[in-house]
Amino acid sequence: MAAEAATVAAFDVPYDASGVAGHPRGLLTLALTEMWERMSYYGMRALLILFMTAPLAAGGLGLATDVAAGIYGMYTSAVYFTAIPGGWIADRLLGARQSVLWGGILIALGHYSLFLERLPFFYGGLVLIVLGTGLLKPNISAIVGQLYSAEDKRRDAGFSIFYMGINAGAALGPIVCGFLQVEVSWKWAFGAAGIGMTFGVIQYAFGRRQFPGPDRVENPSETPGLLWAGVLGGLLALAAMFYFLWNYRDYIMLVGTIALFVWFWTLSSPGIERKRLLAIIVLFVFSTLFWGGFEQAGSSFNLFADRFTDRHAFGWEIPTPLFQALNSIFLVLLAPVLTILWLRLGTREPSSPAKFSWALVFMGLGFLIVAGASLLMVRTGAGKVSIWWLVSVYLCHTIGELCLSPVGLSTVTKLAPARLVSMMLGVYFLAISLGNFIGGRIAGLFEKFPLPQLFGAVFLTALVSAIVLALLVKPIRKLMSGVH
Repeated sequence: MAAEAATVAAFDVPYDASGVAGHPRGLLTLALTEMWERMSYYGMRALLILFMTAPLAAGGLGLATDVAAGIYGMYTSAVYFTAIPGGWIADRLLGARQSVLWGGILIALGHYSLFLERLPFFYGGLVLIVLGTGLLKPNISAIVGQLYSAEDKRRDAGFSIFYMGINAGAALGPIVCGFLQVEVSWKWAFGAAGIGMTFGVIQYAFGRRQFPGPDRVENPSETPGLLWAGVLGGLLALAAMFYFLWNYRDYIMLVGTIALFVWFWTLSSPGIERKRLLAIIVLFVFSTLFWGGFEQAGSSFNLFADRFTDRHAFGWEIPTPLFQALNSIFLVLLAPVLTILWLRLGTREPSSPAKFSWALVFMGLGFLIVAGASLLMVRTGAGKVSIWWLVSVYLCHTIGELCLSPVGLSTVTKLAPARLVSMMLGVYFLAISLGNFIGGRIAGLFEKFPLPQLFGAVFLTALVSAIVLALLVKPIRKLMSGVH
């Protein structure tokens, strides 16, 4: 979740200290909007693969695990990918304030579509959530940045408050929706996600006049109708391409990513700019590998919790989706610890590439733990293992996330040319998107390979990647040309 608090450039605005803790009064509105959006997203995400693989008699879709994992991976990948066109639409058509409002409405409608429990509405609901999140996610961060002038020293603290809203929602969603799924039904668990987003939309609609800047984009030199037609045509073309070339989706993602970086290469100037762009590309590759493992949380780890974990504790069986709240809880607890650690290290603080390497180590360690738990089941014949195995996995992965996610965002903003910073932040989200896509492909192997081998292979991949990156730290730092 740390990846989701991206900062953007702000414009000069009047000083406002009338809100919470001496911050602009619009900050609380934005933090609560983001809290409800993350509550709805992570609440639904915690249920998604369980719902798709649950038998029809149990109210699920009865899909095979590999099919469900493919849908899950494509959905979570698309959620982050649409941040790129979502930012473009805000810049050219709707403006950030309108984009967040319409994004929230689309997300709420998507969750209510899932509530209807019909297959066409299920797929339609996922599409609505993807489109709505693409509008809301990048632009709500932009508005937070616009609350402060460029010289305002409260900016970092303001984003910290906003970040707490993200993690509060991400922890609340799995708990609320998980309890409702167990105690009531799938239907009302999905409905709760929609109600949460509705709360977010209502309080945002009443509070959006607190934000600086125009409510919508006014650009008389462009024709909005033509721009909207281009957006719609592009989305339909992309959907058609994946539909008809589904079996070649890996190649589509690879070619598309390469083409994007080739385009950025042509936009950059020879010399330091291209050297730093090359550093971003290298870090992008390792970041994608990290997220490919990390994003097993909602897929293969969710299935492992449901099928192979003894969830009884203190005389109570813990609902499976509640494990999805562990990452956010650990983030809130550990983020200050790592912040203090970096400050205490001073000049000995590891460089950004070194922190990426450590992130891969901790991600791999998590997979080593779950591989060990799987091997224990095989050797002892036990059907399930203790919950503490998964708790340890999430702890390791959260430490890894804190070593990579906020560091990666900061590094991209420092390495990218000033005129390309916004687009390069979109590329950073693309790494998360590709990681989710890869994660879905890995989760599709959950029933096809013995779990010790599957999780062990991911551990070895992470370990080798960490070693390779550690060996590349000095060359990458040279490419970074003075950026730490």
